[in-house]
Amino acid sequence: MARIKHPEDVRLKLLETGLALFSHQGYNGTGIKEIADAANMPKGSFYNYFASKEEFGAATIQHYGELVASAWAEYFVDAPREPLAALRHGVAKMVSYHEQSEVKCGCLFGNFAAELAESSDSCRLALRDVVGAWRAHIADHLRRAQAEGAVRNDITAEALADFFWNAWEGALLRMKIEHSIAPLRACVDLMFDRFFVPQA
Repeated sequence: MARIKHPEDVRLKLLETGLALFSHQGYNGTGIKEIADAANMPKGSFYNYFASKEEFGAATIQHYGELVASAWAEYFVDAPREPLAALRHGVAKMVSYHEQSEVKCGCLFGNFAAELAESSDSCRLALRDVVGAWRAHIADHLRRAQAEGAVRNDITAEALADFFWNAWEGALLRMKIEHSIAPLRACVDLMFDRFFVPQA
């Protein structure tokens, strides 16, 4: 007898399918029928779980944020104890992930922001929340590193985290354009070896 699928199983399958398609084709380049077909379900069944594509997009952003948070936690399992070294270790793991990916599709946060920030308020707010959580993790490490004297304290940890995020997203965009992780490595080296260093 076939096992009856739990609604949450189906919802998760839709989110994972949407994440894969959005990452490679973009939000506007992916239709609901395509998502349903890839998830092996009738298009009409999609609406049992999501009222609209926009709602689905916001849910996909939240799902991606949870995956990033989980991966981020794993990156720090074997990290050094010093907060700045630990942060660089985690970021290096992120660079390694992009290096190993055959398709340099960048970051879903940045991709969605370019497509939807002006046209979908629900997606914009979802992006703001997940980016804010990522920024908070970075700022926490930088704040503790400041307390140890390892990071400049003439700029707040929050402002440093904001600047790093902005530079990182720009480097991801260049990675897509150049099909190379060199911009990511250059961004990380400049941030940690020059910009975060205490100023004389």
